Amino acid sequence: MVEYTRTQVLDEAKKLAEMLANTEEIDRFKQVEAKLNENKKVQQLINRIKALQKQAVNFQAYEKTEALKKVEAEIDRLQAEIDEIPVVQEFKESQIVVNDVLQLISGTIAREVTTKVIESTGGDVLAGETGSKQKNSSSCGH
Repeated sequence: MVEYTRTQVLDEAKKLAEMLANTEEIDRFKQVEAKLNENKKVQQLINRIKALQKQAVNFQAYEKTEALKKVEAEIDRLQAEIDEIPVVQEFKESQIVVNDVLQLISGTIAREVTTKVIESTGGDVLAGETGSKQKNSSSCGH
């Protein structure tokens, strides 16, 4: 059995990250993000929301509940307006795709590590038990 140092594993993780950064999904995400950043309407709405959020913090600090409610309603309205813009929808969709890819990779690594640990201890992969757990459970009744 080959043993690896933590540094070697991290180096391989960096190579995997480099590969991921050059996938079609990440490339698409970068293109859509650039379009989003260039969209003047979106940027104006975002700036307006940021300004209103600062006002909301002040209203909250001074317990001006009625004014706070109005500002929060306006923030919600502007957020809904942003969400209707096609490039924003495209951006959110590409975020979901990238996140799904990262979750898939993370889950695959976790499953593979678990399987390797179970197999290397002579355990039962289907039961999800390592060999040491099986030995301990069988010796308990004797």
